[in-house]
Amino acid sequence: MAGNLRPLVAGNWKMNGLKASTEVLRAIINDYDAALAGRVDLLVCPPATLLTAFADLAQGHRVAIGAQDCHSELAGAFTGDISAEMIADAGAAAVIVGHSERRAGHGESDADICAKAKAAWRAGLLPIVCVGETRAQRDAGQTLAVVERQVAQSVPDTLPADVVIAYEPVWAIGTGLTPTTGDVAEVHGAIRRQLVARYGGQGESIRLLYGGSVKPSNAAELMAVEHVNGALVGGASLFAADFLAIARGCCG
Repeated sequence: MAGNLRPLVAGNWKMNGLKASTEVLRAIINDYDAALAGRVDLLVCPPATLLTAFADLAQGHRVAIGAQDCHSELAGAFTGDISAEMIADAGAAAVIVGHSERRAGHGESDADICAKAKAAWRAGLLPIVCVGETRAQRDAGQTLAVVERQVAQSVPDTLPADVVIAYEPVWAIGTGLTPTTGDVAEVHGAIRRQLVARYGGQGESIRLLYGGSVKPSNAAELMAVEHVNGALVGGASLFAADFLAIARGCCG
């Protein structure tokens, strides 16, 4: 864990959750006690259908709510899309942009993601920009080149507000596989150096999350890696006990 940056554990629920899932959020809220809240930030990103319900339930509590994607435009003829302003209006505080499932499944480019990050700031949201290499790219020795290109082109040149970067090796998402702590340290160190070179001191304050098959059994080891400032959690975030155990792993 890097120095004095307060860790963030964000749960990406993906396309999971119905109205009854508010009970999971309620359990997270109830067990996110003052001691844990004093040491780590929690963010839950449900599907868009649950944003308002989750934001209403979390109001007045320490758990923040985020969305999983946004359109770059303020409004218009974009059937099925949701603007950053709509997300903010629903009560959310953050939005994930550039997840590999959006990059691959929806053909999103680095330029698209950069525009979405700018839209998030426009609406007063915290953008969480995702980057990561495929298995083929890792096997070809291209990991750092791919990740550094994504950071360079997906994160705007000017940072008007806070931004979070999440490194998620594509081959580790939902597979149960994770890179070694040495691999994570190499990538996170490279991202940190890139950010400092680009933004100066501001680059030191950007939180870098690790994501990809994070679970209670490996959270503490991963979170102890230098320049890892929290986690972006997939499947484990659907279970209150697992999500909170990962959060506690950040404080080890």
